[in-house]
Amino acid sequence: MRVPLSWLREYVDVPAGATPEDVLAALVSVGFEEEEVIRFELTGPVVVGRVVSFEEEPQKNGKTIRWCQVDVGEPEPRGIVCGASNFFEGDKVVVSLPGAVLPGPFAISARKTYGHVSDGMIASARELGLGDEHNGILRLAELGLDPEPGTDAIALLGLDDVAVDVNVTPDRGYAMSIRGIAREYAHATGADFRDPAQLASIGSGTGFPVVVDDRAPIRGRNGVTEFVTRAVRGVDPSRPTPPWMVARLTLAGIRSISLLVDITNYVMLELGGPIHGYDLNRLTGGITVRRATEGETLETLDGQVRKLSTEDLLITDDSGPIGLAGVMGGAHTEIGDDTTDVLIEAAVFDTVSIARTARRHKLPSEASRRFERGVDPLLPAASAQRVVDLMVELGGGTADELGSALGATYAPEAIALPAGFVQRLVGVDYTAARIAETLTMIGCEVVETADGWSVTAPSWRPDLTDKWTLAEEVARIDGVDKIPSVLPTPPSGRGLTPAQQGRRRVANALAATGFVETPSFPFTTEEQNDLHGSASGEHLPSVRLANPLDGQAPFLRRSLVPGLLQTAHRNVARGLTDLALYEIGAVFLPKPGVEYGTPSVPPLAVRPDAETLARLDASIPPQPRHVALLLAGAVAPKQPGREAEAAGLEVALDAVRVIAAAAGVEIEVAQGRRAALHPGRTGVLTVGGAEVGYVGELLPQVAEDADLHGRVTVAELDLDALLTLAGERVTVASLSTFPAATQDVSLVVDAALPAGELRRTLVEGAGELLEGVRLVDDYRGQGIPEGRKSLTFALRFRAPDRTLTAAEATEAKLAGVALAAERHGAALRE
Repeated sequence: MRVPLSWLREYVDVPAGATPEDVLAALVSVGFEEEEVIRFELTGPVVVGRVVSFEEEPQKNGKTIRWCQVDVGEPEPRGIVCGASNFFEGDKVVVSLPGAVLPGPFAISARKTYGHVSDGMIASARELGLGDEHNGILRLAELGLDPEPGTDAIALLGLDDVAVDVNVTPDRGYAMSIRGIAREYAHATGADFRDPAQLASIGSGTGFPVVVDDRAPIRGRNGVTEFVTRAVRGVDPSRPTPPWMVARLTLAGIRSISLLVDITNYVMLELGGPIHGYDLNRLTGGITVRRATEGETLETLDGQVRKLSTEDLLITDDSGPIGLAGVMGGAHTEIGDDTTDVLIEAAVFDTVSIARTARRHKLPSEASRRFERGVDPLLPAASAQRVVDLMVELGGGTADELGSALGATYAPEAIALPAGFVQRLVGVDYTAARIAETLTMIGCEVVETADGWSVTAPSWRPDLTDKWTLAEEVARIDGVDKIPSVLPTPPSGRGLTPAQQGRRRVANALAATGFVETPSFPFTTEEQNDLHGSASGEHLPSVRLANPLDGQAPFLRRSLVPGLLQTAHRNVARGLTDLALYEIGAVFLPKPGVEYGTPSVPPLAVRPDAETLARLDASIPPQPRHVALLLAGAVAPKQPGREAEAAGLEVALDAVRVIAAAAGVEIEVAQGRRAALHPGRTGVLTVGGAEVGYVGELLPQVAEDADLHGRVTVAELDLDALLTLAGERVTVASLSTFPAATQDVSLVVDAALPAGELRRTLVEGAGELLEGVRLVDDYRGQGIPEGRKSLTFALRFRAPDRTLTAAEATEAKLAGVALAAERHGAALRE
């Protein structure tokens, strides 16, 4: 909200020496956020001049210029060349003298042109920053001004004014006005506030037919609660907008259009209630406020023909729609250059209805911004009266008795504020008198009761709805800087849950291994979900967003891999080709045949019961957390005397084992298949026989589709499942101080037998003395029968209470070999 300081001073006592920064500091102290200071981009000398004489001089290019002698309050007139012809001898004009800088910036200097030295420039309104019109020189007589030559024109036209811009939050719609900001400045400084809505006597009109026919209210709320009309006749449409009003509108960010339109905008900014003016002679019959019917259209003031929705609230007359209520008027009844009789509309429309219409038609306006936030229901009569007064004063019109006033009686509900509540909530020991004083200051009616106060909020504060919002107001007005900063002491026994601790261990372990965490958006395509979110690539149900951020990725992910591929693609495009990435995040796995959707929203400020919570939980699909990683390029760069080490499947398997160790489980790897992975380089990951994920090398075509070259390895695990299988506690074995005994064993088995299965058999057969087993060789070739393979394992034995002998280690090894022979037909390799 941009606030010209001259305008603000009309309704609150701002010290004469106060700077814009002082005003912003005061507003910040009551909760506003400062944006900027706005000034007119011009500097003097810019003065009033009187045209003493001029000579018209035709030029070779067909243009006629005037060589003018202009009195600017100096002993001798100045000679100035001017290309405009809309002024006469004796006219008072605005002259920019050498040294002045006009908006642009455009520096003025004495310069030779058309055979003369022009000692300044006679300015138009647009050149001064007072609007877009450039119909010639600005003649002060047309503005009703007759100053002496040499008078400072910057001050005369209000161009020395300055505005402060503050950010107004959506719940404080009353502050979208000079009235609201002046009130808040008074709260901050204690200055006297004069309510502009109560400074003039408010009249009314009768006889103009208005009907409200809202048969399809949104959320059970009528689209309009207040509707006031007034009429002004005999307005002179040729009268210009006074410069002080143009200056204020310009600083406030509103373009000057015409006197009548400018007045409606001026009152909207001043009081906060949007105003719309109709050309009374273009209206057909009375006004009806209703919802649009199917197929209706309306040409709005911006020249667009809009197809209306049945939810749109309309202003209509006997000819049909003439305006989108609270958003924008229609072109058919707009105020024009020939308008002499005006019907003024001041209303209060439903916030939700206006917000939906503005968004539906992509038509945000100054009016809709205010209606969306809520308008004072007692304001329309005062706003309409203010417009009438200005049109009579500035436009030469006459207030007519024609008009109407519809609306319900304003009856706000009182809010119970218990004694001691504000102090407990805010943490400041306010006195009872200070609480009552603060609430009274902001306009509340405060009545003391046996257990506190009964508080009735003012009409302009619809955001004050309960004791919590009242407590917030007390803290805001008294000063948030007075609220102590106290670090709460957590109760003993609290902290991260076991699941949170497990996720943190896994993340830290991967980061320590050299992986980089790259969180991504959970949005993807259905094709990517089918490719990476299922083992065989078959179509599985995915959650589609009703309002996606990106229309090309409207589905929630079933896998983390698509996000890692996008991240890898972005890095490779920027020259980073050696990648080790990981992500921990939720995936969305709807169950086949189950429809998910948004249930009815439970009432606010009431804790939902168990049944309601269960219904809400059932409305969303399962969202387990996964951990996924991606490897591409080299894990170790090329160095002198050493070739680069490619990041392959073995590195990914090591990372999987890091994840397993951090989660507290032991993972088994077996040959498997997945749609997006190489059929011979894919492993299924299991814990205790339960599948928890996969690891493998992407198919070359899948990698190429992501613009990734070379081998790309991925792995994805269900982290929630891992931590559940690990249990709440991780069992840590004591470390033995006795030395280990190591032996190798080579077994010839069927080529189809997974190495992991043979490893499990060796572990089971060798017993408790076997501390570790690791596959070190897979040989298929000379000396090994067709269809068979030789797997070599390195075995490590250790006893907790003694040093093992070679015989004991061999006995344990042979026990494992015996079990492998029994189950798999394994034979020792000779």
